[in-house]
Amino acid sequence: MIAFVLRRLAIAIPTLIGVSIVAFSLIRLIPGDPILHLIGERGASPEVYEALKAQYGLDQPLLTQYWLFVKNAVVGDFGTSILSSRPVSEEFGDRFPATLELGLVALFLAVIIGIPMGVIAAVKRNSIFDYSLMTASLVGYSLPIFWWGLILILVFSVKLGLTPVSGRLAVAYDVPIWSGFLLIDAWKSTEAWPAFKSALAHLILPASALGTVPLAIVARMTRSSMLEVLGEDYMRTARAKGLASKRIVFVHGLRNALVPVITVIGLMAGSIVTGAVLTETIFSWPGIGRWLVESVLARDYPVIQSGILLIAVIVIVVNLLVDVAYAWANPRLRGGK
Repeated sequence: MIAFVLRRLAIAIPTLIGVSIVAFSLIRLIPGDPILHLIGERGASPEVYEALKAQYGLDQPLLTQYWLFVKNAVVGDFGTSILSSRPVSEEFGDRFPATLELGLVALFLAVIIGIPMGVIAAVKRNSIFDYSLMTASLVGYSLPIFWWGLILILVFSVKLGLTPVSGRLAVAYDVPIWSGFLLIDAWKSTEAWPAFKSALAHLILPASALGTVPLAIVARMTRSSMLEVLGEDYMRTARAKGLASKRIVFVHGLRNALVPVITVIGLMAGSIVTGAVLTETIFSWPGIGRWLVESVLARDYPVIQSGILLIAVIVIVVNLLVDVAYAWANPRLRGGK
């Protein structure tokens, strides 16, 4: 197992190096000067401009800037935001709980809806239920998030008035933040139930938009895995013994079919963070996705390059944990590449 983990770590290192090069290079290809954006074209003298460039290391050659970025990142120093003058690590830490809460709720919705859809489609194979559910999952997988999010806002917020348009909590509630998860913080506040309902109402639309694609993937994977399991010999033996259909499907079938589904869920848990960029922008959700978009518009180099690198680290760590868990459950994988 140790050798297996070391092999995965050896793959992760060049991946992070590649991500750092791409993150560092691409932002510098975008026209614009972060210092001019900060002070304005007429906001300061050339001396102040040059002093600020030197302060943020932008007067150095590009290779020197990249080396300093990597060297500092290795020891946990991700630089200081040009826009806010705060350490990037602090800003990331402030916003990450919002993204994590959104991602976890989106993944939860994908699992509790997608798995039953896949089971029903497999049990009712080639029926109207199967065709309808799989068509719905294919449509959900094909929907662009930016378009789907706007449709949800138009229908449920504008037309029906059921949910708020943006933000995480109504301004009427003053909830002390101690965990970063507003559903938890609101429940523990003095206005527990009203604040919790407000936080949930603000969360449901962005979570639904973000969870649509994972839901479609989970449903199709569950159906495929269940169809394979339902054809196994032990399933036919269970039917021959006269066991109840529900017991055959859910105890003997679903339990074995969930192994590949859990693997896919684990992999999506890492990638769902990257999908939050568009969702948070559309719903004005104050997470790292919206933070990165605002930083791109402001040409905030330290935030962009370090934020992308931190997201890559999270995705790689989650994928590594999934690989380790799967290898632990299936020892045959430990000797493979």
